[in-house]
Amino acid sequence: MAASTARRSSVTPMSVEEVVKQAGSFEYNSQIPLRYWLRSADTIRKEAQIYEREGNDQQTYLLLFRHAILVLEKLSKHPEARNPEHRLALAAANARVSQDLAKLEVLRPGINDRHSKYLAAVARRDAQRREWENRRSVQLDGADLATGLNRLSIEGRRESDGALHGAKKTLEPETNRDLAIKIAHKEIRRRDHARRAERQPDPNSRRINDGEDDDLSRRIVEAGRLRYQPASSPKGRKSADGKTFIPEPYRYPNVPQKSAYEVWGETVMKPLPPSAAKEAPSRGMLREPGIPSRPNPPQLPQRPPKETNGISLMSPPPLPEKNFTFKPSATLENGNHLRTVFLPPELRHQFLAIAYPNTQRNLETCGMLCGTLISNALFISRLVIPDQESTSDTCEMLNESALFDYCDSEDLMVLGWIHTHPTQTCFMSSRDLHTHSGYQVMMPESIAIVCAPSKDPSWGIFRLTDPPGLKTILNCTQTGIFHPHTVSNVYTDAQKPGHVWELPGLEFQVVDLRGKS
Repeated sequence: MAASTARRSSVTPMSVEEVVKQAGSFEYNSQIPLRYWLRSADTIRKEAQIYEREGNDQQTYLLLFRHAILVLEKLSKHPEARNPEHRLALAAANARVSQDLAKLEVLRPGINDRHSKYLAAVARRDAQRREWENRRSVQLDGADLATGLNRLSIEGRRESDGALHGAKKTLEPETNRDLAIKIAHKEIRRRDHARRAERQPDPNSRRINDGEDDDLSRRIVEAGRLRYQPASSPKGRKSADGKTFIPEPYRYPNVPQKSAYEVWGETVMKPLPPSAAKEAPSRGMLREPGIPSRPNPPQLPQRPPKETNGISLMSPPPLPEKNFTFKPSATLENGNHLRTVFLPPELRHQFLAIAYPNTQRNLETCGMLCGTLISNALFISRLVIPDQESTSDTCEMLNESALFDYCDSEDLMVLGWIHTHPTQTCFMSSRDLHTHSGYQVMMPESIAIVCAPSKDPSWGIFRLTDPPGLKTILNCTQTGIFHPHTVSNVYTDAQKPGHVWELPGLEFQVVDLRGKS
């Protein structure tokens, strides 16, 4: 439910009324434990923040409005809402909705304006189409008419008419894997750097690029000033007999180390532009060499962002403008789009190596697939091994809150899970289906990877069908490890065909939380 998108593409401009209608189109089941719904609400809001930084106002509005409906209208009436363990989480969710309401009002005019331009463009297209049809019998034969109509069609003008389809180009995930790797690595590193800088601000630390250049320039100027000081006041000391003056050795300025984001060999001297070459030198440049220049006054500290009722009016810095978005690569059985999930193939092999000691003892092992949303695609970039308790047929995660606390601290989303079947074949057991239903409720694109190293096939990527699988499992009250269900097609392959694409070269990290809680 969390990020399920309707059949209509989010690239097509919609009015605010249409966005609101789509935001309220989701299935809610009060029998699902409240903790799952609270995690789902957090996931919705986290995705909205990413879409906002990417400049997708329409999807931002949709998700924030859906988050508000879920929290205010649904979760407040959940059977577990009055339980003491959920009161703080519900209060925090309501507070976040109050903050988001002001943002919705800011986004509303731009969405309506874009929709109006879209309608005007459609009207122009239809008028031109009618003109071509009226001229058919007079000036055009059938071939010319077909060519003209194709130019006027929405699909034919997708690339050229920004008013009809927005500024972003949709890309097929299968044919743009190299681009996917490039933007994933760049964006994940940028977010990681920004998160660490926000977590541990250090005013004395080296700044990237221009900060280092400014520091180097300041040291060079200071060295030049010391070099041209009058000889009448040299620094040094007299010898023990007082007859000889021993000057201090000259100290060269320290050149700062190049940033990890730069390469020394790439620095190129560029000529000054004509306008800069013709400018007269400043007074500071005409100063006598022996007279030091007046030091620059210290910079005033930046004003903190203003707040209104606890709402910051300073938005997070936007991401670099991108003129593309990845096209959803599959749909659920109900027709809703599924965004592409990019998976590093090496992750499975590293997980099997970690699980090997348990596999040798006929014990299952599980891990969590975590990642982030970039350009309307989901990238798995972290394999997290949680505390767990295993048997030959089950693997239960312990201290679930520790996992989600870690994901929140690293700005990660749970995109699925992976586990082994040491002696069983590659399939989803009844217990696996019930486990996965909780993750697929939070995010429809969530996947389950099953590794059966002793069998053939030795692995598979699965999801619950929707419908009928997800509803069937959520309504099932049986508790046995292996029990039948009323429908046969409860789950399906998520890769062949599906929304999961392996992406060789995609970097990822392994984090083992076992024994650290």
